[in-house]
Amino acid sequence: MADEPNWEDIFTDQSGESEPQPARASASHGTEDQVPAEQPAPAGEQPMTRREAREAHESRASRRSPDSGTTVVDSDASESPRRKRRLLLIIGLPLLIIALAGAAVTAYAWANYEDKIREVLGWELPNDYTGTGNGEEVVVTVNSGDIGSDIARSLHVAGVTMTFDAFYDLLVAQESDAAFFPGNYSLQKEMSAQSALDALLDPENKVTDRLLITEGTTLPDALEIISETTGIALEDVQAAADDLAYFGLPAEAISLEGYLFPATYELDGGQDPYVVLDLMVNTMYEKLDAAGVAVEDRYRILTMAALVQREAGPNTEDFYKIARVFYNRLDQGILLQSDATVAYGTGNLHTVWTTDSERADASNPYNTYANPGLPVGPIGLPGELAIDSAINPVAGDWLFFVPINLATGETVFTTNVDDHEAAAQQLRDWCAASDENGSYC
Repeated sequence: MADEPNWEDIFTDQSGESEPQPARASASHGTEDQVPAEQPAPAGEQPMTRREAREAHESRASRRSPDSGTTVVDSDASESPRRKRRLLLIIGLPLLIIALAGAAVTAYAWANYEDKIREVLGWELPNDYTGTGNGEEVVVTVNSGDIGSDIARSLHVAGVTMTFDAFYDLLVAQESDAAFFPGNYSLQKEMSAQSALDALLDPENKVTDRLLITEGTTLPDALEIISETTGIALEDVQAAADDLAYFGLPAEAISLEGYLFPATYELDGGQDPYVVLDLMVNTMYEKLDAAGVAVEDRYRILTMAALVQREAGPNTEDFYKIARVFYNRLDQGILLQSDATVAYGTGNLHTVWTTDSERADASNPYNTYANPGLPVGPIGLPGELAIDSAINPVAGDWLFFVPINLATGETVFTTNVDDHEAAAQQLRDWCAASDENGSYC
């Protein structure tokens, strides 16, 4: 048996590198170039190393075709870069997809669970801005009787302060007995709690050139804001409001409640109380006429609209569902049982909570627990949305509703007592959960 040849000696030079195979010529014009056998190195010349041979091979693999002037690339020479690119694509693309997916998950988690993530990692969650505002004006209304928690909530809802606690805790820490006067105040969004407090106490920030009355404001509060904004004495504004014959109200009306349209009015400083009130009443009549409400229906529509306005939260679609609940109960001869009407009749204008004795008091003409039908008149100033919902309630068979989160306005609509009572308990639990929640209740 012949000895096995030493392949390593054959294909390696003295440095141990493999000798390259001769390159095959590529086709040109459809014919195959003939490649002569390599000649042995002339005497006295050292054989090429593997690196030199590879460079020579690559030089031959990419050369100019003398006939076409184009570059002819050897398939073997181009195979390795293609393979590398393919390998990078196979490995890199999945890694890129994973990285993007991870970034998306992280962004979603931070946007929706920042407070929990901070709690787990031990990072303190900021609850207050640091500056004096971002330059965007916002008007905040202070009503008569508002206490610190009421104002803290109003500032947070308006976007002035970052959180309810920022302002409320500041008042508690300073043991502040600052007097807040009714009226509208020009502040900015994203103010620190301290700068917001300073702005509310600065009379220069009280708005006097614009009268702003918001939806759901009650008549007594509106009259105070009119006085504070215009400089007209409150008793003069109240006396004008009592002159119902001057304003041409429906015969059933017992006050201007519900007949002043909530909006922003430009003032020139020369109005007397009759002029201001007449402007607001006429604006309400214009809105009712535009909505197609007949003169004889103004009292009924405004009474229902004010009830919806007081009971509804920030979710606009709920206005039409709440109106449907009340109309369903009226159609079926069921008492409306609105706590908001009972509270209004007792003089508690800033709450919807009532006691058993208050709900049993039939002498309260606004008590819809003890008296059938609508209350004797509006319980606030309704806006256009509430008016439209009173005119065009959505279809549905609900008989009950209760908000379970007064901050977001989340409301549960039901058709039976048991489900309604379960939802009512959710509201009670929510109100007791924090000082901020309690300020809504």
